[in-house]
Amino acid sequence: MIETELHDRVRASAMTWLVTGAAGFIGSNLVEALLRLDQCVIGLDNFSTGRTRNLDQIREGVTSERWSRFRSVNGDIRDVEVCRELCADADIVLHHAAVCSVPQSIADPSTTHACNVTGFLNMLMAARDCRVRRVVYATSCAVYGDGPEQPKVEDRGVQPLSPYATSKYVNELYADLFGRCYGTESIGLRYFNVFGRRQDPEGAYAAVVPQWVAAMIRNEPVFINGDGETSRDFCHIDNVIQANLLAATTNNRDAINQVFNIGVGESITLNELYRLIRAELCSRPASEHDLQPTYREFRVGDIRHSLADISKARKLLGYQPSRRLAQGLAEAMPWYLSNVDRSADVT
Repeated sequence: MIETELHDRVRASAMTWLVTGAAGFIGSNLVEALLRLDQCVIGLDNFSTGRTRNLDQIREGVTSERWSRFRSVNGDIRDVEVCRELCADADIVLHHAAVCSVPQSIADPSTTHACNVTGFLNMLMAARDCRVRRVVYATSCAVYGDGPEQPKVEDRGVQPLSPYATSKYVNELYADLFGRCYGTESIGLRYFNVFGRRQDPEGAYAAVVPQWVAAMIRNEPVFINGDGETSRDFCHIDNVIQANLLAATTNNRDAINQVFNIGVGESITLNELYRLIRAELCSRPASEHDLQPTYREFRVGDIRHSLADISKARKLLGYQPSRRLAQGLAEAMPWYLSNVDRSADVT
């Protein structure tokens, strides 16, 4: 019910939305959702990790009239003039352009800072100068670090363990500062392990769900870092879309310039995740996976347990996650079966 009412609210509000990271996993799903709701969308991406095939799939999946409302821009948030040019035409910014990998940030903290901190600051300045109505931005549960308190609550326990996590916390500090100094409206969404269609399974820094699904489809080894008892709160992409639309359109003044946990409020160990993915995949025709997982050392910068307290998002945004892990995997699996290259080498 919440999503039906939310979609009606968005359809009634004809706006122009700037989505950064528009060719990426989350960004492309936001672009598609907005086009299906008859909105005008500007998509900004430098295509360093974003994929043109994601935009191609949107074009194939929506009507030509809706696709005509989309403008794709090949540009970089590290260029403040690009940010200003696009914000001049936007009512709402959904900011998702970033270096999103903990290991990558440890290997290259300089690029992570330039993209995630300087790029975000550029976007805030552009939104301020162009009087954008609101900036909704992606932050991360990684800001909590590895503290013992579970579930994670927004107003305590922040202790970043990687350049990536630090960059996301700095984003939150800058957003709060711009709200107090300049009146710039923003809402930060601390995502907890998002998964779903269009999440790239390839590369050294691929997220666990698509990486494991791809390995199982190819009947290749699945690697688990540590003993497999590490736990996560996995959040389906449709829950993230809901959170973005709620944050962008809420009239609750108590929600403005706040950060919110966006998860499901349920955690599962990596061992349990492996069994769930395997069972889901093996239930499909001509799909099977006979190998047992291979355990290796814990990865530097990873946290042991992560579980979201989503009561603040429920109360102030009206957030109601509609997809649990099992249902989300079932819905995502056809995309992986259709898009994973069975002959590709996993590096």
